[in-house]
Amino acid sequence: MRIAYLDCSSGISGDMTLGAMVDAGVPLDQLNEAIGSLGMPGVKLFAQEVKKHGFRATQVTVQHEPEDKHRHLHQIEAMIHGSRLTPGQKKTAQRIFRRLAEVEAKVHGTTVEKVHFHEVGAVDSIADIVGAAVGWDLLSAERLIVSPIPTGTGRITIAHGECNIPAPATAELLRGIPLATSEIQAELTTPTGAAIVATLAQDFGSLPAMTIEKIGYGAGQRDLLQQANILRLLVGETTDVAQISDTIWVLETNLDDTTGEMIGHCITLLWDAGALDVYTTAIQMKKNRPGAKLSILCRAEKIVAMEAIVFREIGTLGIRRWLASRHVLPREIRQVATTWGPVDGKVGRLDDGSLHFAPEYESCRQLAADHLVSLREVYTAAQQAFAGWK
Repeated sequence: MRIAYLDCSSGISGDMTLGAMVDAGVPLDQLNEAIGSLGMPGVKLFAQEVKKHGFRATQVTVQHEPEDKHRHLHQIEAMIHGSRLTPGQKKTAQRIFRRLAEVEAKVHGTTVEKVHFHEVGAVDSIADIVGAAVGWDLLSAERLIVSPIPTGTGRITIAHGECNIPAPATAELLRGIPLATSEIQAELTTPTGAAIVATLAQDFGSLPAMTIEKIGYGAGQRDLLQQANILRLLVGETTDVAQISDTIWVLETNLDDTTGEMIGHCITLLWDAGALDVYTTAIQMKKNRPGAKLSILCRAEKIVAMEAIVFREIGTLGIRRWLASRHVLPREIRQVATTWGPVDGKVGRLDDGSLHFAPEYESCRQLAADHLVSLREVYTAAQQAFAGWK
């Protein structure tokens, strides 16, 4: 599997990301063609080789006509929709901007539709984000893994006045993402950089087992006294396909004064809100009372929604949470044909290259109910159909 690793030990911004991608072989002319189709006159990326603390890197700058204009999400989405980006590139760019809008809405107590982008609605930020979306597509990597991210320290001035580093939007975007300690008095990670990794990365941690094919170095605009202001991108193949890692959050609470109906209703709401898994475990609590431990697995961006449901529906006074790493198989959705109709399922690829097919319960259940046959028969037919397809 082709993967990419971002070494963010010096932080990350949109221009550093573009620089690393171009340095790793992403054609600058293709990025400019994509950005030029957004309808922003005079916008163009320029790349040059620079040195930061003695290290060579590519620095990308966005040149454009002066403007004093801020945009709403719907305006940016309209620009992306009307561009010549591929459908996949459009979807990625829109995901990044939507993530930014959700965070800005939370920080300012408004709605996504009313969010008024300031710095990230400017031409250079739009070019950075769209360029990163296009560059990610051109890299053809299936997974992105990112190192722990430093934010820097001190204070900066934004559209809403002075604030501590990390800026409010940056902090919200980095919720659930491992941070690295840094005493450098500077903003090392910008909202644009945080939005890119928060949207694209599947895992965070150390460099995985891989065979490196390309390395790109992207330079930031600032010169730092203590370190090279460089983002490093490594692209290559994993050496152990089965050991693809993923980072999730585990939320748990113990219950001994709640009815089964309330717990069942809460679990339904959690599934509907996007939980990866929800389950209960029978436990023994104080005063010999039988109880249940409610466990939820979710992505970082879902923590607030998950906890809000539990607090509202169950009335518990506390929820434990921790970051967990898991190993997952590369997978894809596949549909097979049976006598009674199509069955959806997931195909996982083992480290020896063999495939494992897991029929979806709901798809099988519906066919079994419609044709008055047993669930086991549908499952077996789906497995046999996949075996014949292989």
